[in-house]
Amino acid sequence: MSNFSKLSGLTALAAPLLASLPAWAQEAAETVAETAAGVVEEVPAPDSGDTAWMLISTALVLFMIIPGVALFYGGLVRSKNMLSVLMQTTTITAMCLVIYVLYGYSFAFGGGEGPYFGGFDKLLLAGIGPDTLSGSIPEYVFISFQATFAAITSALIIGGFAERIKFRAVLLFIFLWVTIVYFPVAHMAWDANGLFFGWEVFDFAGGTVVHINAGVAALVGAICVGRRVGYGKDNMAPHSLTLTLVGAGILFVGWFGFNAGSALGANGTAGLAMINTFTATAGGILGWVAVEAITRGKASMLGGASGMIAGLVAVTPAAGAVGPVGAIFLGAIASAGCYYFVAVVKNRFGYDDSLDVFGIHGIGGIIGAVGAGIFAAPALGGQGFPGERGMGEQVFYQIAAVGITILYCAIVSFILFKVVGALTGGLRVSEEAEREGLDLTSHGERAYHN
Repeated sequence: MSNFSKLSGLTALAAPLLASLPAWAQEAAETVAETAAGVVEEVPAPDSGDTAWMLISTALVLFMIIPGVALFYGGLVRSKNMLSVLMQTTTITAMCLVIYVLYGYSFAFGGGEGPYFGGFDKLLLAGIGPDTLSGSIPEYVFISFQATFAAITSALIIGGFAERIKFRAVLLFIFLWVTIVYFPVAHMAWDANGLFFGWEVFDFAGGTVVHINAGVAALVGAICVGRRVGYGKDNMAPHSLTLTLVGAGILFVGWFGFNAGSALGANGTAGLAMINTFTATAGGILGWVAVEAITRGKASMLGGASGMIAGLVAVTPAAGAVGPVGAIFLGAIASAGCYYFVAVVKNRFGYDDSLDVFGIHGIGGIIGAVGAGIFAAPALGGQGFPGERGMGEQVFYQIAAVGITILYCAIVSFILFKVVGALTGGLRVSEEAEREGLDLTSHGERAYHN
């Protein structure tokens, strides 16, 4: 027999043995599992596609805060206060991420059966490990995603009283506010036992939790802190609309993690949220530009950026419920409403919401949350209502959730501002420090040198 024939025979003999190796390896693994545990059990594994998308989404939401919100806000203030806004945004983000791990996740999603509070079972992330799942993704990934939501909501608030608040006062307020206001509302809206969740309210990515919450707290803060020195007299125009647009563009990109990521997986709902984010934002930009051109005779770049944010805010609660065409109208309607509050209502009442947090996030969130109950109708291209509900009943629950959020946030925020003011010797810096700028007086540095 030739060597070639011998080799062919050995190959033929070895082929079935090699083919059976994976089965042997699997049986061996199952035997080990049975020996160690006594019973062979299937251990659930995370979905790799869902996990990859949620890792990306989490990073996108963080990108929205630093540098997104930081640059958007930084460009809107005067140059002497830019670093103060960047510093507040950065420090608040770090503080909220730490708080979320220590107790925030437990307060929001701790397994408590009450409609307002998540409980204490997951303090310090007790009982959670690399193999612990939340749906189809590792629970650590879900925690990280939710932590970025707490951070961006808190960072948004500072725009209401920018350029005049003490650094220690804003940190103490955010510490108390995220604990007493944000976590309970997050539990109500997103936890399976939460009040709004039980009502089947549409709040896909945070109309009540993020935008109404932040907008109302910012308005209360603007009133409690008081107007800036020279408000209505001095030139308080943004020092860099270029940076503002850069920040707004980063927010637009990051918002796909914010909205599409709230599907908690790489699926059709994420795709719906993604296209709705595109179309609602486009509607918001065009709506603001059109209204501004009609009322002022000129469309501004600041208006375009503001419309962009208004559209993004409005679709946040509705991203998983409405259709792409309905999202266009929702974004445009919200943009017009936000413009009215920024250009008319604020001036009429004289409050100094420095960067229009309430006018855009608060009003946009309200319109988006209520509008979700309208544009979810199948006749308007939406995904329909829960169970046998009609539009009227759904809108009722949407308004109820909005009302509860506004009242709770406003009352508690007012109390917290008064407490923080008493503990810090007043909320705002001195008039001299404000005139010189918070960059130098609060942080000992300048963003720009002549």
